[in-house]
Amino acid sequence: ILKKEQCGIDQNLYLLAGSGGLTTWDVFIIGQPWNQSRTMNNGIYSVNHNTRITQWEDPRNQGQLNEKPLPEGWEMRFTVDGIPYFVDHNRRTTTYIDPRTGKSAFENGPQIAYVWDFKAKVQYFRFWCQQLAMPQHIKITVTRKTLFEDSFQQIMSFSPQDLRRRLWVIFPGEEGLDYGGVAREWFFLLSHEVLNPMYCLFEYAGKDNYCLQINPASYINPDHLKYFRFICRFIAMALFHGKFIDTGFSLPFYKRILNKPVGLKDLESIDPEFYNSLIWVKENNIEECDLEMYFSIDKEILGEIKSHDLKPNGGNILVTEENKEEYIRIVAEWRLSRGVEEQTQAFFEDFNEILPQQYLQYFDAKELEVLLCGIQEIDLNDWQRHAIYHHYTRTSKQIMWFWQFVKEIDNEKRMRLLHNGPQKFCIEKVGKENWLPRRHTCFNRLDLPPYKSYEQLKEKLLFVIEETEGFGQE
Repeated sequence: ILKKEQCGIDQNLYLLAGSGGLTTWDVFIIGQPWNQSRTMNNGIYSVNHNTRITQWEDPRNQGQLNEKPLPEGWEMRFTVDGIPYFVDHNRRTTTYIDPRTGKSAFENGPQIAYVWDFKAKVQYFRFWCQQLAMPQHIKITVTRKTLFEDSFQQIMSFSPQDLRRRLWVIFPGEEGLDYGGVAREWFFLLSHEVLNPMYCLFEYAGKDNYCLQINPASYINPDHLKYFRFICRFIAMALFHGKFIDTGFSLPFYKRILNKPVGLKDLESIDPEFYNSLIWVKENNIEECDLEMYFSIDKEILGEIKSHDLKPNGGNILVTEENKEEYIRIVAEWRLSRGVEEQTQAFFEDFNEILPQQYLQYFDAKELEVLLCGIQEIDLNDWQRHAIYHHYTRTSKQIMWFWQFVKEIDNEKRMRLLHNGPQKFCIEKVGKENWLPRRHTCFNRLDLPPYKSYEQLKEKLLFVIEETEGFGQE
Protein backbone atom coordinates (compact mmCIF):
# COMPACT_ATOMS: atom_id res chain seq x y z
CA ILE A 1 0.00 0.00 0.00
CA LEU A 2 1.44 3.34 -1.04
CA LYS A 3 0.57 6.50 0.85
CA LYS A 4 1.15 9.76 -0.96
CA GLU A 5 0.15 13.44 -0.93
CA GLN A 6 -1.52 14.70 -4.10
CA CYS A 7 -1.45 18.38 -5.05
CA GLY A 8 -4.91 19.95 -5.03
CA ILE A 9 -6.53 17.20 -2.94
CA ASP A 10 -6.60 17.50 0.82
CA GLN A 11 -7.26 13.83 1.49
CA ASN A 12 -4.73 10.99 1.65
CA LEU A 13 -4.75 8.55 -1.27
CA TYR A 14 -4.26 4.82 -1.07
CA LEU A 15 -3.32 2.88 -4.23
CA LEU A 16 -4.12 -0.83 -4.16
CA ALA A 17 -2.80 -3.08 -6.93
CA GLY A 18 -5.63 -4.98 -8.52
CA SER A 19 -5.81 -8.14 -10.60
CA GLY A 20 -2.67 -8.42 -12.71
CA GLY A 21 -1.53 -5.01 -11.52
CA LEU A 22 -2.18 -3.51 -14.99
CA THR A 23 -5.85 -3.54 -15.92
CA THR A 24 -7.70 -2.55 -12.73
CA TRP A 25 -6.93 -0.93 -9.41
CA ASP A 26 -8.79 0.74 -6.58
CA VAL A 27 -8.10 4.30 -5.47
CA PHE A 28 -9.57 5.26 -2.10
CA ILE A 29 -10.07 8.92 -1.24
CA ILE A 30 -11.25 9.26 2.33
CA GLY A 31 -15.04 8.92 2.12
CA GLN A 32 -14.98 8.30 -1.65
CA PRO A 33 -13.94 4.87 -3.04
CA TRP A 34 -12.83 4.92 -6.69
CA ASN A 35 -12.32 2.06 -9.12
CA GLN A 36 -10.20 2.48 -12.26
CA SER A 37 -10.22 0.33 -15.41
CA ARG A 38 -8.85 0.32 -18.93
CA THR A 39 -10.94 0.39 -22.10
CA MET A 40 -10.15 -1.78 -25.11
CA ASN A 41 -8.19 1.19 -26.48
CA ASN A 42 -6.14 1.39 -23.26
CA GLY A 43 -8.02 4.47 -22.10
CA ILE A 44 -8.22 4.73 -18.31
CA TYR A 45 -11.42 5.82 -16.62
CA SER A 46 -12.42 6.16 -12.97
CA VAL A 47 -15.70 5.24 -11.26
CA ASN A 48 -16.84 6.66 -7.93
CA HIS A 49 -19.18 4.08 -6.37
CA ASN A 50 -20.63 6.52 -3.84
CA THR A 51 -21.69 9.28 -6.22
CA ARG A 52 -22.08 7.01 -9.29
CA ILE A 53 -19.84 9.28 -11.33
CA THR A 54 -17.66 7.95 -14.14
CA GLN A 55 -14.90 10.16 -15.50
CA TRP A 56 -11.82 10.10 -17.70
CA GLU A 57 -9.88 12.43 -15.43
CA ASP A 58 -7.83 10.74 -12.71
CA PRO A 59 -9.25 11.95 -9.36
CA ARG A 60 -5.67 12.24 -8.07
CA ASN A 61 -4.99 14.89 -10.71
CA GLN A 62 -8.13 16.97 -10.27
CA GLY A 63 -7.91 20.48 -8.95
CA GLN A 64 -11.06 19.81 -7.00
CA LEU A 65 -13.77 17.19 -6.88
CA ASN A 66 -17.43 17.78 -7.58
CA GLU A 67 -18.81 16.04 -4.51
CA LYS A 68 -22.42 16.99 -5.12
CA PRO A 69 -24.25 13.72 -5.91
CA LEU A 70 -26.36 13.18 -8.96
CA PRO A 71 -30.13 12.91 -8.47
CA GLU A 72 -31.37 9.46 -7.54
CA GLY A 73 -31.27 7.10 -10.50
CA TRP A 74 -28.77 9.18 -12.52
CA GLU A 75 -25.34 8.07 -13.75
CA MET A 76 -22.51 9.88 -15.52
CA ARG A 77 -20.76 8.17 -18.44
CA PHE A 78 -18.39 9.11 -21.25
CA THR A 79 -18.44 8.67 -25.02
CA VAL A 80 -15.49 7.06 -26.84
CA ASP A 81 -14.22 10.60 -27.37
CA GLY A 82 -14.19 11.28 -23.65
CA ILE A 83 -17.26 13.56 -23.68
CA PRO A 84 -19.37 13.18 -20.51
CA TYR A 85 -23.08 12.44 -20.76
CA PHE A 86 -25.73 11.51 -18.22
CA VAL A 87 -28.05 8.52 -17.99
CA ASP A 88 -31.41 8.79 -16.25
CA HIS A 89 -32.21 5.19 -15.35
CA ASN A 90 -35.63 6.25 -14.04
CA ARG A 91 -36.81 7.28 -17.52
CA ARG A 92 -34.24 5.32 -19.57
CA THR A 93 -33.02 8.47 -21.29
CA THR A 94 -29.66 10.15 -21.87
CA THR A 95 -28.53 13.76 -22.14
CA TYR A 96 -25.37 15.85 -22.39
CA ILE A 97 -26.82 18.27 -19.82
CA ASP A 98 -25.59 17.82 -16.24
CA PRO A 99 -28.77 17.61 -14.09
CA ARG A 100 -26.90 19.30 -11.23
CA THR A 101 -25.95 22.42 -13.17
CA GLY A 102 -28.26 22.49 -16.18
CA LYS A 103 -25.21 23.02 -18.40
CA SER A 104 -23.99 21.02 -21.37
CA ALA A 105 -20.65 19.24 -21.43
CA PHE A 106 -19.75 21.44 -24.40
CA GLU A 107 -18.71 24.47 -22.36
CA ASN A 108 -17.50 26.47 -25.36
CA GLY A 109 -20.37 25.61 -27.65
CA PRO A 110 -24.17 25.65 -27.64
CA GLN A 111 -25.98 23.53 -25.13
CA ILE A 112 -27.39 20.28 -26.43
CA ALA A 113 -31.17 20.40 -26.78
CA TYR A 114 -32.71 17.64 -24.69
CA VAL A 115 -36.29 17.03 -23.73
CA TRP A 116 -37.41 15.23 -20.60
CA ASP A 117 -40.92 14.05 -20.06
CA PHE A 118 -42.85 15.94 -17.41
CA LYS A 119 -42.30 13.46 -14.57
CA ALA A 120 -38.53 13.56 -15.03
CA LYS A 121 -38.57 17.37 -15.05
CA VAL A 122 -40.57 17.42 -11.82
CA GLN A 123 -38.16 14.95 -10.22
CA TYR A 124 -35.22 17.14 -11.19
CA PHE A 125 -37.01 20.26 -9.90
CA ARG A 126 -37.92 18.65 -6.56
CA PHE A 127 -34.32 17.50 -6.12
CA TRP A 128 -33.08 21.07 -6.39
CA CYS A 129 -35.78 22.41 -4.08
CA GLN A 130 -34.54 19.96 -1.47
CA GLN A 131 -31.00 21.21 -1.97
CA LEU A 132 -32.15 24.83 -1.47
CA ALA A 133 -34.33 24.07 1.56
CA MET A 134 -33.31 25.75 4.81
CA PRO A 135 -33.20 23.89 8.15
CA GLN A 136 -35.86 24.12 10.87
CA HIS A 137 -39.33 25.56 10.25
CA ILE A 138 -41.36 28.76 10.38
CA LYS A 139 -44.75 29.19 12.04
CA ILE A 140 -47.62 30.84 10.20
CA THR A 141 -50.60 31.50 12.46
CA VAL A 142 -53.77 32.65 10.69
CA THR A 143 -57.49 32.78 11.33
CA ARG A 144 -59.98 31.68 8.74
CA LYS A 145 -61.97 34.94 8.94
CA THR A 146 -58.95 37.17 8.31
CA LEU A 147 -56.92 34.76 6.22
CA PHE A 148 -55.77 37.31 3.64
CA GLU A 149 -54.49 39.98 6.03
CA ASP A 150 -53.00 37.54 8.54
CA SER A 151 -51.11 35.74 5.81
CA PHE A 152 -49.97 39.01 4.25
CA GLN A 153 -48.56 40.36 7.51
CA GLN A 154 -46.69 37.18 8.39
CA ILE A 155 -45.34 36.23 4.96
CA MET A 156 -43.98 39.74 4.42
CA SER A 157 -42.31 39.68 7.86
CA PHE A 158 -40.03 36.80 6.86
CA SER A 159 -36.96 37.04 4.66
CA PRO A 160 -37.24 35.27 1.28
CA GLN A 161 -34.73 32.66 2.47
CA ASP A 162 -36.82 31.92 5.58
CA LEU A 163 -39.72 30.99 3.30
CA ARG A 164 -37.67 27.99 2.12
CA ARG A 165 -37.97 26.44 5.58
CA ARG A 166 -40.60 23.83 6.36
CA LEU A 167 -43.97 25.47 6.93
CA TRP A 168 -45.88 24.98 10.14
CA VAL A 169 -49.35 26.46 9.59
CA ILE A 170 -51.62 26.96 12.59
CA PHE A 171 -55.32 27.83 12.67
CA PRO A 172 -56.05 28.95 16.29
CA GLY A 173 -58.33 26.49 18.03
CA GLU A 174 -57.41 23.78 15.52
CA GLU A 175 -53.87 23.10 16.71
CA GLY A 176 -52.29 19.83 15.73
CA LEU A 177 -49.19 18.46 14.10
CA ASP A 178 -48.83 19.73 10.55
CA TYR A 179 -47.60 16.86 8.42
CA GLY A 180 -48.43 18.80 5.27
CA GLY A 181 -52.22 18.63 5.27
CA VAL A 182 -52.79 21.94 7.08
CA ALA A 183 -50.23 23.72 4.90
CA ARG A 184 -51.88 22.24 1.82
CA GLU A 185 -55.27 23.56 2.95
CA TRP A 186 -53.75 26.98 3.68
CA PHE A 187 -52.30 27.26 0.17
CA PHE A 188 -55.62 26.27 -1.36
CA LEU A 189 -57.75 28.64 0.74
CA LEU A 190 -55.37 31.59 0.46
CA SER A 191 -55.06 31.21 -3.31
CA HIS A 192 -58.83 31.45 -3.53
CA GLU A 193 -58.65 34.72 -1.60
CA VAL A 194 -55.65 36.52 -3.12
CA LEU A 195 -56.51 35.57 -6.70
CA ASN A 196 -60.18 36.46 -6.40
CA PRO A 197 -61.00 39.07 -9.10
CA MET A 198 -63.27 40.81 -6.57
CA TYR A 199 -60.14 42.28 -4.95
CA CYS A 200 -59.35 43.98 -8.26
CA LEU A 201 -55.75 42.71 -8.27
CA PHE A 202 -56.47 40.22 -11.04
CA GLU A 203 -59.05 39.85 -13.77
CA TYR A 204 -60.19 37.06 -16.06
CA ALA A 205 -58.19 36.84 -19.28
CA GLY A 206 -61.26 36.91 -21.50
CA LYS A 207 -65.00 36.47 -21.83
CA ASP A 208 -64.71 32.69 -22.11
CA ASN A 209 -61.30 32.38 -20.48
CA TYR A 210 -61.26 32.14 -16.69
CA CYS A 211 -57.49 32.14 -16.35
CA LEU A 212 -56.17 35.19 -14.50
CA GLN A 213 -54.01 38.11 -15.50
CA ILE A 214 -52.99 41.29 -13.67
CA ASN A 215 -55.76 43.89 -13.63
CA PRO A 216 -54.66 47.25 -15.13
CA ALA A 217 -57.06 48.95 -12.70
CA SER A 218 -55.38 47.40 -9.65
CA TYR A 219 -53.80 50.78 -8.92
CA ILE A 220 -57.05 51.91 -7.27
CA ASN A 221 -55.83 49.99 -4.22
CA PRO A 222 -53.07 52.19 -2.75
CA ASP A 223 -51.26 49.11 -1.39
CA HIS A 224 -51.55 47.10 -4.60
CA LEU A 225 -47.76 46.87 -5.21
CA LYS A 226 -47.23 45.48 -1.70
CA TYR A 227 -49.94 42.92 -2.34
CA PHE A 228 -48.34 41.87 -5.63
CA ARG A 229 -45.03 41.32 -3.82
CA PHE A 230 -46.91 39.21 -1.29
CA ILE A 231 -48.62 37.16 -4.01
CA CYS A 232 -45.27 36.70 -5.73
CA ARG A 233 -43.87 35.20 -2.54
CA PHE A 234 -46.95 33.03 -2.13
CA ILE A 235 -46.70 31.62 -5.68
CA ALA A 236 -42.96 30.98 -5.34
CA MET A 237 -43.62 29.22 -2.02
CA ALA A 238 -46.30 27.02 -3.59
CA LEU A 239 -43.89 25.91 -6.30
CA PHE A 240 -40.99 25.47 -3.89
CA HIS A 241 -42.96 23.43 -1.33
CA GLY A 242 -44.90 21.43 -3.92
CA LYS A 243 -48.36 22.70 -2.99
CA PHE A 244 -51.23 23.37 -5.41
CA ILE A 245 -53.28 26.56 -5.67
CA ASP A 246 -56.99 26.89 -6.41
CA THR A 247 -56.86 28.72 -9.73
CA GLY A 248 -54.35 29.49 -12.44
CA PHE A 249 -53.01 32.26 -14.65
CA SER A 250 -53.01 32.82 -18.39
CA LEU A 251 -50.33 31.04 -20.41
CA PRO A 252 -48.54 34.33 -21.28
CA PHE A 253 -48.28 35.04 -17.55
CA TYR A 254 -46.62 31.66 -16.98
CA LYS A 255 -44.18 32.50 -19.76
CA ARG A 256 -43.27 35.67 -17.88
CA ILE A 257 -42.63 33.61 -14.74
CA LEU A 258 -40.30 31.46 -16.86
CA ASN A 259 -38.65 34.61 -18.22
CA LYS A 260 -39.58 33.61 -21.76
CA PRO A 261 -40.55 36.16 -24.42
CA VAL A 262 -44.20 36.64 -25.32
CA GLY A 263 -45.49 37.70 -28.69
CA LEU A 264 -48.31 37.63 -31.20
CA LYS A 265 -49.06 33.90 -30.94
CA ASP A 266 -49.58 34.19 -27.19
CA LEU A 267 -52.57 36.45 -27.81
CA GLU A 268 -54.59 33.58 -29.24
CA SER A 269 -55.09 31.95 -25.85
CA ILE A 270 -56.40 35.09 -24.11
CA ASP A 271 -58.04 37.23 -26.81
CA PRO A 272 -58.76 35.24 -29.99
CA GLU A 273 -60.77 38.04 -31.62
CA PHE A 274 -57.97 40.56 -31.21
CA TYR A 275 -55.45 37.96 -32.37
CA ASN A 276 -57.46 37.20 -35.51
CA SER A 277 -57.79 40.89 -36.33
CA LEU A 278 -54.00 41.29 -36.19
CA ILE A 279 -53.54 38.20 -38.35
CA TRP A 280 -55.91 39.76 -40.89
CA VAL A 281 -53.84 42.95 -40.90
CA LYS A 282 -50.70 40.89 -41.36
CA GLU A 283 -52.04 38.86 -44.28
CA ASN A 284 -53.86 41.61 -46.20
CA ASN A 285 -52.86 44.84 -47.92
CA ILE A 286 -54.32 47.46 -45.59
CA GLU A 287 -53.67 50.30 -48.04
CA GLU A 288 -55.82 48.64 -50.70
CA CYS A 289 -58.55 48.17 -48.10
CA ASP A 290 -58.37 51.89 -47.33
CA LEU A 291 -57.98 51.29 -43.59
CA GLU A 292 -57.01 54.32 -41.54
CA MET A 293 -55.07 53.04 -38.54
CA TYR A 294 -52.61 54.85 -36.30
CA PHE A 295 -50.03 53.82 -33.72
CA SER A 296 -52.52 54.37 -30.92
CA ILE A 297 -55.26 52.32 -29.34
CA ASP A 298 -58.26 52.92 -27.12
CA LYS A 299 -58.35 51.27 -23.71
CA GLU A 300 -61.07 51.08 -21.07
CA ILE A 301 -60.24 51.33 -17.38
CA LEU A 302 -63.03 51.49 -14.80
CA GLY A 303 -65.55 52.35 -17.51
CA GLU A 304 -63.53 55.26 -18.93
CA ILE A 305 -62.19 55.11 -22.50
CA LYS A 306 -58.71 56.56 -22.98
CA SER A 307 -56.45 56.76 -26.01
CA HIS A 308 -52.98 55.27 -25.60
CA ASP A 309 -50.08 55.99 -27.96
CA LEU A 310 -48.13 52.84 -28.79
CA LYS A 311 -45.05 54.94 -29.52
CA PRO A 312 -44.20 58.66 -29.10
CA ASN A 313 -46.70 60.76 -31.08
CA GLY A 314 -48.29 57.48 -32.22
CA GLY A 315 -51.68 59.10 -32.65
CA ASN A 316 -50.29 60.98 -35.66
CA ILE A 317 -48.36 58.08 -37.25
CA LEU A 318 -50.34 56.23 -39.91
CA VAL A 319 -50.00 52.45 -40.17
CA THR A 320 -48.88 51.47 -43.68
CA GLU A 321 -47.81 48.31 -45.48
CA GLU A 322 -44.24 49.33 -44.78
CA ASN A 323 -44.56 49.70 -41.00
CA LYS A 324 -47.46 47.35 -40.21
CA GLU A 325 -45.13 44.60 -38.89
CA GLU A 326 -43.87 47.07 -36.29
CA TYR A 327 -47.47 48.00 -35.46
CA ILE A 328 -48.48 44.35 -35.01
CA ARG A 329 -45.50 43.67 -32.76
CA ILE A 330 -46.06 46.75 -30.59
CA VAL A 331 -49.82 46.37 -30.27
CA ALA A 332 -49.44 42.67 -29.38
CA GLU A 333 -46.92 43.57 -26.67
CA TRP A 334 -49.31 46.23 -25.38
CA ARG A 335 -52.25 43.81 -25.27
CA LEU A 336 -50.17 41.32 -23.31
CA SER A 337 -48.96 43.91 -20.80
CA ARG A 338 -51.68 46.61 -20.97
CA GLY A 339 -49.91 49.07 -18.72
CA VAL A 340 -49.19 46.69 -15.85
CA GLU A 341 -45.40 46.90 -16.05
CA GLU A 342 -45.13 48.33 -12.53
CA GLN A 343 -47.37 45.63 -11.08
CA THR A 344 -45.48 42.92 -12.96
CA GLN A 345 -42.16 44.20 -11.64
CA ALA A 346 -43.54 44.17 -8.09
CA PHE A 347 -44.89 40.66 -8.60
CA PHE A 348 -41.49 39.23 -9.55
CA GLU A 349 -39.41 41.30 -7.12
CA ASP A 350 -38.82 38.50 -4.60
CA PHE A 351 -39.45 35.47 -6.80
CA ASN A 352 -35.80 34.68 -7.52
CA GLU A 353 -34.86 35.12 -3.86
CA ILE A 354 -37.18 32.25 -2.94
CA LEU A 355 -37.05 30.15 -6.10
CA PRO A 356 -34.32 30.94 -8.65
CA GLN A 357 -35.91 30.90 -12.10
CA GLN A 358 -33.07 28.77 -13.47
CA TYR A 359 -34.63 25.73 -11.80
CA LEU A 360 -37.80 26.23 -13.85
CA GLN A 361 -36.02 26.59 -17.19
CA TYR A 362 -36.89 23.08 -18.41
CA PHE A 363 -40.65 23.62 -18.06
CA ASP A 364 -42.83 25.26 -20.66
CA ALA A 365 -45.85 27.40 -19.78
CA LYS A 366 -48.37 24.55 -19.82
CA GLU A 367 -46.14 22.36 -17.67
CA LEU A 368 -45.66 25.19 -15.17
CA GLU A 369 -49.43 25.49 -14.93
CA VAL A 370 -49.68 21.79 -14.08
CA LEU A 371 -46.82 22.11 -11.58
CA LEU A 372 -48.65 24.95 -9.80
CA CYS A 373 -52.30 23.97 -10.16
CA GLY A 374 -52.18 20.20 -10.55
CA ILE A 375 -53.95 18.21 -13.21
CA GLN A 376 -57.32 16.55 -13.31
CA GLU A 377 -57.76 13.11 -14.80
CA ILE A 378 -59.20 13.47 -18.30
CA ASP A 379 -62.40 11.54 -19.00
CA LEU A 380 -61.43 9.81 -22.24
CA ASN A 381 -64.92 8.54 -22.98
CA ASP A 382 -66.41 12.02 -22.57
CA TRP A 383 -63.65 13.57 -24.70
CA GLN A 384 -64.16 11.07 -27.51
CA ARG A 385 -67.95 11.22 -27.32
CA HIS A 386 -68.08 15.00 -27.79
CA ALA A 387 -65.31 15.35 -30.38
CA ILE A 388 -66.25 16.54 -33.88
CA TYR A 389 -64.50 15.97 -37.20
CA HIS A 390 -63.95 17.90 -40.42
CA HIS A 391 -63.11 15.87 -43.55
CA TYR A 392 -62.80 12.83 -41.30
CA THR A 393 -65.48 10.58 -39.82
CA ARG A 394 -65.58 8.59 -36.61
CA THR A 395 -64.69 5.48 -38.60
CA SER A 396 -61.76 7.00 -40.52
CA LYS A 397 -58.66 4.93 -39.82
CA GLN A 398 -56.69 8.05 -38.80
CA ILE A 399 -59.36 8.89 -36.20
CA MET A 400 -59.39 5.35 -34.86
CA TRP A 401 -55.59 5.43 -34.66
CA PHE A 402 -55.74 8.81 -32.90
CA TRP A 403 -57.97 7.53 -30.09
CA GLN A 404 -55.86 4.39 -29.81
CA PHE A 405 -52.84 6.65 -29.34
CA VAL A 406 -54.64 8.78 -26.74
CA LYS A 407 -55.49 5.70 -24.69
CA GLU A 408 -51.84 4.60 -24.68
CA ILE A 409 -50.27 7.87 -23.47
CA ASP A 410 -50.30 9.25 -19.93
CA ASN A 411 -52.52 12.02 -18.61
CA GLU A 412 -49.86 14.74 -18.91
CA LYS A 413 -49.44 14.10 -22.64
CA ARG A 414 -53.20 14.10 -23.09
CA MET A 415 -53.33 17.58 -21.59
CA ARG A 416 -51.02 18.76 -24.36
CA LEU A 417 -53.47 17.47 -26.95
CA LEU A 418 -56.58 18.81 -25.28
CA HIS A 419 -57.10 22.55 -24.86
CA ASN A 420 -59.98 23.42 -22.57
CA GLY A 421 -62.27 26.04 -23.99
CA PRO A 422 -65.84 26.91 -24.84
CA GLN A 423 -65.74 25.05 -28.17
CA LYS A 424 -65.81 21.31 -28.76
CA PHE A 425 -62.58 19.53 -29.59
CA CYS A 426 -62.29 19.19 -33.36
CA ILE A 427 -59.96 17.07 -35.51
CA GLU A 428 -59.61 18.34 -39.06
CA LYS A 429 -57.96 16.63 -42.02
CA VAL A 430 -55.26 19.06 -43.15
CA GLY A 431 -51.94 18.73 -44.97
CA LYS A 432 -49.86 15.87 -46.30
CA GLU A 433 -48.59 12.72 -44.62
CA ASN A 434 -45.11 14.21 -44.09
CA TRP A 435 -46.54 17.23 -42.24
CA LEU A 436 -46.60 17.55 -38.46
CA PRO A 437 -49.91 17.95 -36.58
CA ARG A 438 -50.83 21.49 -35.56
CA ARG A 439 -53.07 22.72 -32.74
CA HIS A 440 -55.23 25.85 -32.90
CA THR A 441 -56.01 26.82 -29.30
CA CYS A 442 -58.37 29.55 -30.42
CA PHE A 443 -60.70 27.05 -32.09
CA ASN A 444 -59.79 24.03 -29.91
CA ARG A 445 -58.87 22.28 -33.16
CA LEU A 446 -56.19 19.76 -34.09
CA ASP A 447 -55.00 19.61 -37.70
CA LEU A 448 -54.22 15.94 -38.31
CA PRO A 449 -52.61 14.99 -41.65
CA PRO A 450 -53.74 11.77 -43.39
CA TYR A 451 -51.01 9.46 -42.12
CA LYS A 452 -50.63 6.06 -43.77
CA SER A 453 -50.02 3.96 -40.65
CA TYR A 454 -50.53 3.99 -36.91
CA GLU A 455 -46.77 3.98 -36.34
CA GLN A 456 -46.40 7.13 -38.44
CA LEU A 457 -49.24 8.91 -36.61
CA LYS A 458 -47.80 7.91 -33.24
CA GLU A 459 -44.31 9.08 -34.19
CA LYS A 460 -45.52 12.50 -35.41
CA LEU A 461 -47.80 13.13 -32.43
CA LEU A 462 -45.16 12.11 -29.90
CA PHE A 463 -42.64 14.36 -31.60
CA VAL A 464 -44.79 17.48 -31.38
CA ILE A 465 -46.00 16.67 -27.85
CA GLU A 466 -42.54 16.05 -26.41
CA GLU A 467 -40.27 18.29 -28.47
CA THR A 468 -42.21 21.43 -29.37
CA GLU A 469 -43.58 24.03 -26.99
CA GLY A 470 -47.13 25.07 -27.74
CA PHE A 471 -47.53 22.25 -30.24
CA GLY A 472 -46.88 24.51 -33.21
CA GLN A 473 -50.00 26.37 -32.22
CA GLU A 474 -51.41 29.32 -34.06
